[in-house]
Amino acid sequence: MIYFLQMIYPIVAIGDPVLRKKCKAIDSNYADLITLEKDMFKTMYAASGVGLAAPQIGLDIRLFVIDASPFADDDDLSDQERTTLANLKKTFINAQLIDENGEFWRFNEGCLSIPNIREDVSRQSNITIKYQDINFQEHVESYTGLAARVIQHEYDHIEGVLFTDKLSSFKKRLLKKRIQHISSGQVKTDYKMRFSQ
Repeated sequence: MIYFLQMIYPIVAIGDPVLRKKCKAIDSNYADLITLEKDMFKTMYAASGVGLAAPQIGLDIRLFVIDASPFADDDDLSDQERTTLANLKKTFINAQLIDENGEFWRFNEGCLSIPNIREDVSRQSNITIKYQDINFQEHVESYTGLAARVIQHEYDHIEGVLFTDKLSSFKKRLLKKRIQHISSGQVKTDYKMRFSQ
């Protein structure tokens, strides 16, 4: 497959059907998985992202990578939150969100597939997630606050959900034209993108 010959993938823009698919589970026989993981991290760093899901590079599989360490510099965080974020570099395979609870809170989110648009999104503050690592060892972990939010955002991608889906109807109407422009390639970014229209 041509995908695995590349080191840095183009990011799939909103409007591509792959971003709307509920992704498929994979097993340890998935071709070139170690290379894919490394290249996803490279792609994410090249685009200055903190997370990247497989659909964003055109693959409808339940895989996403996260490195939330850039958020650890936020002065408003507790020492525990700062430590969690500084060390939250992980690969999530076949993730299933077991529980979401706690207060809803708003935070300004963006997405590499929807460049130059950022909006406040409301999410619950606590999650428990089950997933496999790159060696297909199973983990069940709980996260809170900003760490939970980063995971929730990437998890949404493997469920075919984008952060703009969580906005009010009014906000969606306001953003409609800008999103159409992104879908058709009328956008400038510092990273390569792939457009479906």
